[in-house]
Amino acid sequence: MGDFLMPSLGADMEHGKLVEWLVKPGDYVRRGDLVAVVDTDKTVMDIESFQEGVVADLLVDIGETVPVGTPLARITQTPAETGPPPHGESGVHGAPAKPAPSPRPVARPSAPIAPPVRHLAHQLGVDAATIHGTGKGGSVTRADVEHAVAAHAGSRVRSSPLARRLAGEHGIDLAAVPGTGPQGAVTGADVHRYLGSHEDAGIQVEPVPLPRELPPEAREEPPAGPPAEARERVASLRRAIGTLMSRSKQTIPHYYLSTTVDLRAATEWMRSVNAQRPVAARLVPSALLLKAAALAAKEVPEVNGFFDDGGFRPSPAVHLGVAVALRQGGLVAPAIHDADTLPLDALMEQLRDLVSRARAGRLQRAEMADPTITVTNLGDLGVESVYGVIYPPQVAMVGFGRVMEQPWAQNGMLGVRHAVIATLSADHRVSDGLRGGRYLARIEELMQKPEEL
Repeated sequence: MGDFLMPSLGADMEHGKLVEWLVKPGDYVRRGDLVAVVDTDKTVMDIESFQEGVVADLLVDIGETVPVGTPLARITQTPAETGPPPHGESGVHGAPAKPAPSPRPVARPSAPIAPPVRHLAHQLGVDAATIHGTGKGGSVTRADVEHAVAAHAGSRVRSSPLARRLAGEHGIDLAAVPGTGPQGAVTGADVHRYLGSHEDAGIQVEPVPLPRELPPEAREEPPAGPPAEARERVASLRRAIGTLMSRSKQTIPHYYLSTTVDLRAATEWMRSVNAQRPVAARLVPSALLLKAAALAAKEVPEVNGFFDDGGFRPSPAVHLGVAVALRQGGLVAPAIHDADTLPLDALMEQLRDLVSRARAGRLQRAEMADPTITVTNLGDLGVESVYGVIYPPQVAMVGFGRVMEQPWAQNGMLGVRHAVIATLSADHRVSDGLRGGRYLARIEELMQKPEEL
């Protein structure tokens, strides 16, 4: 038997708010399965299980804010262990727990299902245990989930659990709400928009957690509730960022370096490659810069890792944190895992996915908890150079400005080339100007051979 705890999703996280349960008592969960949605001061994210077993009890109610490390649920190894919380603890709704009935048979599902597919089934309101798997070894695929949704389309409206809960709270018929989720499912954001459009009819919008189901292609920020709540959320985010950045500047001896990176070879190579591609698949300079930053971090380990317990712990993997500005204000820096090993196309795809999910509040715990070095790119805003503040316990931050045409002298000849200013903010307890300069120089070298990235 073990407890599922409120995880720490970053050095600045002290508490979290439970937004949604993705499991119920009696469900069997594996390591890596998504079990809950948690709202931090920065974003809303999916939380996966670190244990395997049967969910015995949910110990925290939806909407409750608890400190990091608080038990959220009990997970048992066998159904027979499922019972009331120990020591007379209350159930999830605060009432004394009733004696557990005779345990019902709960067996490990015969049809395996990957966490992303299980999550899709949850979003669409389909019980994954009832789906017949047609994949390898009887596994459930996305197509199986979509087929199950289609089979039940005539009997009920496709909707996420959050959408159904909101609709129930406000007495809304989900059939009247236009759905924008997967396969036309009604999402929490759809219900919010419906409520907003009917405010004049007397429907009151009550404070609710930031919805997380907006599809990646969504271009407007999901509402965070009434204006007062939205303002408080932004203020809370700014306080969290300010506290962490103050701690960083007070405890980390920063040093700063910059260099101008010649992009002529990169732009010429991209022009020739993109000419053979459709518009949606064309490469952009930021993808090459991110890949170069990751490869250089692998070769200069003093900038890639964590300073904790009074010493430096280099990371064998490069999990590249990417600073993403949120439309409601503030920023987060989720990680692209093993960025140094990804082909450029895969890196671009992961970058797009990460940004869209960050702005829709659909990040996962690991993406926020383990970046080993962070990159910030303000080029789209016209900024020429940016000197970042290190995110502890990391030991370095890389900055890229906008790609500019600059006069360039070489071999006595003056011309115009595309270039970008790259900067490094690094921890003097771990590295110095020699190693930091080597890191920036390596980025410059890699960008001269873009075909090898």
